[in-house]
Amino acid sequence: MRFSLLRVRAILIKEYIQMRRDRLTLAMIVGVPVMQLFLFGFAINLDPKHLPTALTIEDPGAFSDSITAGLMNSDYFRVVRQTRSPAEARRLLDRGTVSFVVNIPANFSRDLVRGASPTILLEADATDPASGSRAVGAFQGLIENALRDDLKGPLAARAAASPAFQVAVHERYNPESNTQYNVVPGLLGVILTMTLVLMTSMAVTRERERGTYENLLAMPVRPLEIMTGKIAPYVIVGLIQSALILVATKIVFAVPMLGSLTLLSGALLLFIIANLAVGYTFSTVAKSQLQAMQMMVFFLLPSILLSGFVFPFRGMPGWAQALGEIMPITHFLRIVRGVMLKANGFADVWPQFWPLALFTAAAGALALARFRRTLD
Repeated sequence: MRFSLLRVRAILIKEYIQMRRDRLTLAMIVGVPVMQLFLFGFAINLDPKHLPTALTIEDPGAFSDSITAGLMNSDYFRVVRQTRSPAEARRLLDRGTVSFVVNIPANFSRDLVRGASPTILLEADATDPASGSRAVGAFQGLIENALRDDLKGPLAARAAASPAFQVAVHERYNPESNTQYNVVPGLLGVILTMTLVLMTSMAVTRERERGTYENLLAMPVRPLEIMTGKIAPYVIVGLIQSALILVATKIVFAVPMLGSLTLLSGALLLFIIANLAVGYTFSTVAKSQLQAMQMMVFFLLPSILLSGFVFPFRGMPGWAQALGEIMPITHFLRIVRGVMLKANGFADVWPQFWPLALFTAAAGALALARFRRTLD
């Protein structure tokens, strides 16, 4: 049989008709490129600015006022809190409330006037080394510009001194700026999201395609019992995956585990259930396993790009951060990095814990409601 363009044309028309009837496939053909275009074009910023900063002033005076004004007028730093002690400022850094802490030490003005070259301390949250590297590099010049007008007249000789003051930078939680400390714990959330949502998104659609869905409906069980029975095995799968990743994180990549393993396990369990509930909701909406996989892509892309895993979260515009806050992986990554790298306790991670628990409850309720509709 010879190759026939007419037969190829007939098959091409058939495929076109099938594609046109599949609205979800059409949505994916158009939606995924548009989503990537908007996320990469508008939401991604590798030079984050106006980063939240805490300021500790142990020597109030004209020099500290100039430094404060310089920080407030800068592009990289946004003073959100003035603390009374360095310990209070470090607690804000531990909880992730601020990215930097600037400490103007006691007797700074006196030592500056005497030419003793006092030291200003900049503490940076280095759990994500890329997010604050440019701000750290600009800090020295920013302080010099802030004090330029004050070091005139009798103090002009101090301004000419090299240097008039010192800047000490402490990169906390990751002093060597090791990117593995940021990426490897983040991979825990990404891998769990990818695998668990994918597996459970096919739970109900697989029953339909195999023709066993009617048998499931005929069983004397409640919708919640069916849903629990289908999700429970994947909870165990998720815990096994988590254990393997954590062991590799410690042994292979030498990422420290400074906090409570029990606290991390509780967050892991919540995160696993949240992803399983999302996948189960997709399985009740999709009519085939292919559609379930397509829906998973629409959830996975924003989860990875807007969570702070790939790009600095605080570098994104406000609308992108708002969308990122909805994603469970955003809060989970903060908990994982906080527990592993900062030794955070429950009180420290609670601001991230309750949104994750709320999402889990909402996703579970939606999955159950959708499954009941399929039964009716």
